[in-house]
Amino acid sequence: MNLTQGGTVVLDCEGLSKLVADDSRVIALVSRARDQRTHVATSAITPVEARHPGIAQPRFDWVLSRIDVVPVTEDISRSASKLLAAARLHGHKYALDAILCATALSLPGPVIVLTSDPEDIATLCGPRVRVVKV
Repeated sequence: MNLTQGGTVVLDCEGLSKLVADDSRVIALVSRARDQRTHVATSAITPVEARHPGIAQPRFDWVLSRIDVVPVTEDISRSASKLLAAARLHGHKYALDAILCATALSLPGPVIVLTSDPEDIATLCGPRVRVVKV
C-alpha cells in the first residue's frame, strides 16, 4: 500500500474487526499507513456494526482511541443518500456501506478503504477511492 502523506486509510466493519483481533495483515497495513503519516479513520457507525460480545471492551476501546472516528453528520447522511441513488441501490443492505463511503469521500485523499466487500464499496465510491480487500 502506497499513500502520499496526507492521504487516508478508512476501515470498514471487517477492517476494524480485524484490527481489533490483531490480524497481522491489517496491523501491517495500518502500521505502514501511520509510518507514512497517513490518516487512519472509520465512520462513527462502523464500531456499532463491528462490536459483538466476543470482543473485550477495553481492547475495542483502545483500538478506537488510536483511529479517527468520524461523526455521521447531516452532510454525510445526504451524501450517502446520493451515492445510493447514483448506484441505483437502496435499503438497509447498502445503508451502512453508503455511510462509510460518504465518510471516506469526505476525507483527505488519496483514500484507501480496507474492506471485506470490495464490490459494493467500489460501486458506491467509484474511482475516487482505492479499495483493498481484507
